[in-house]
Amino acid sequence: MISVVIPALNAERAISQVVAAAREQNLEGTIEVIVVDDGSSDATAELAEAAGARVLRQGNAGPASARNRGWQAAAGEVICFTDSDCIPGPDWLANLLQGFTDWRVGAVAGSYAIANAGSWLARWVHREIMERHRRMPAFVRAFGTYNVAIPRYVLEATGGFDTRYPRASGEDNDLSYRILNMGWRIAFRPEARVAHHHPERLWKYLKDQARHGFWRVRLYLSHPHMVRGDDYTRGRDRLEPLLVSGMMGLSIPALLGVPLGRILLLLVFTTFLGLHLSWPVRWWLREGKAEALPYAAVTAIRGFARTLGFGVGFLRFALSAREAERGAGTTGQGALGR
Repeated sequence: MISVVIPALNAERAISQVVAAAREQNLEGTIEVIVVDDGSSDATAELAEAAGARVLRQGNAGPASARNRGWQAAAGEVICFTDSDCIPGPDWLANLLQGFTDWRVGAVAGSYAIANAGSWLARWVHREIMERHRRMPAFVRAFGTYNVAIPRYVLEATGGFDTRYPRASGEDNDLSYRILNMGWRIAFRPEARVAHHHPERLWKYLKDQARHGFWRVRLYLSHPHMVRGDDYTRGRDRLEPLLVSGMMGLSIPALLGVPLGRILLLLVFTTFLGLHLSWPVRWWLREGKAEALPYAAVTAIRGFARTLGFGVGFLRFALSAREAERGAGTTGQGALGR
């Protein structure tokens, strides 16, 4: 038996289609679909049950908690995860399972299709993700829980998802890194696809990106060696907050009329602009997709949103961790003095 776990919160828009697609796979054997209703206030649970899912209900505790609840209750020896806004293709499970080529594979990750190509924003967000996925190797250092298969014994050995991530951001990377730390590998199977409803509203997209930046601080404090990147997160992503911070810092001397400040600000801004124009201009020149050019403005604003989130996360997690260490040190010195 293969188990599919889907965390859901107010997902009545698509949950019936998601459950139906997960059940109707080109795969022999029994497929168990579990939807964990994470405190929905709409008809998510009822629609999921009507579509054939086993529904578990809990108060709102976040997707990490919901996924743990799901896999712990599942009957399958391999647990496949997707999200309530992702519609699996008919060969999704078959392609994921083919990635378990030997005992060293502790997880198999898949890729995206797009469920809402009529939205301009969704279309170009998807295109950027595909650019990243095309450059990923056969074995990667991170997966997304929208599309991954993990054996039960791996989940049991790692303890599953860290519920200290109460929102959808960072808990999948965290589990990825812990799986790697225990000696397993993560296979990447781009043929295993789920059609995702990418963001259609810019403001919501930017808020989500700020949240990602916020929780990235906790992620890097827990796994400092992954600051260098994880196949999906690349050098341009690490450079971006430095450039944004540089522009913000240099804007003060530039406004005060300091010549060197103006020169440096122009240099940093030009680098930042080039970073965000690179993919849209390439799409335009290579494919005549002029409609991609405004996407450079989206990614530039996104850079500020991520950096703002990262800065708030630094104040929340990094500085509080330092204060805790200082407190522990003071307590220790007091104990020695007594």
